[in-house]
Amino acid sequence: MSAPSLLQATKIALVLLWFICPAGAAETRPWITLTNCEYVPNTNNDGDSFYVRAGTNQFIVRLYFVDAPETNLRYPERTHEQAVHFGATIDETMKAGVRAKDAVQKLLQRPFVVRTRWASAAGRSKQPRYYGLVEVGGTNLAEVLVSQGLARTKGVVANLPSGEKSKAYVPKLESLEAEAKQKRRGLWAAAPEKEPAAASPITK
Repeated sequence: MSAPSLLQATKIALVLLWFICPAGAAETRPWITLTNCEYVPNTNNDGDSFYVRAGTNQFIVRLYFVDAPETNLRYPERTHEQAVHFGATIDETMKAGVRAKDAVQKLLQRPFVVRTRWASAAGRSKQPRYYGLVEVGGTNLAEVLVSQGLARTKGVVANLPSGEKSKAYVPKLESLEAEAKQKRRGLWAAAPEKEPAAASPITK
């Protein structure tokens, strides 16, 4: 194949890759706002991934930006990583995962808003699973979980519907997480307290 032909083939391949790549495609899709959504109880729900009903449609929403503790050892490596992050034991981490799940279910007892681009968050469930932002009472659910020490700032990100860039929003979540850690909220309470610094020797 000649150099010009090879270059043309490469360009075509790159264009095709752009269109079939889920991440790239998701960024070009407009945000869709679903109002009056309902939380659907399910044994597989957790703090950052749960069933919702919007009108006649039911699917799983996976929160952008955050990772809540696992409720079991289905993914042992992830649970271990979470435990290390929070300075907690595996058992404490899973108990916090249950607390996060319960907190979300309680918060979403009233109708809420889901904003999504229908970007696939493929999981083991056969039910459709999409990344999204959840707002209840005008409050971002991801921010609530991080503030309560029931999630860490980690995961898939996206530029917000308001136009705010993800690079500008992530530091806000990290600040909320730092505050939760300092005040030992949620799973952060399991982390051992720092020993007081040794007093400086007095010199005469």
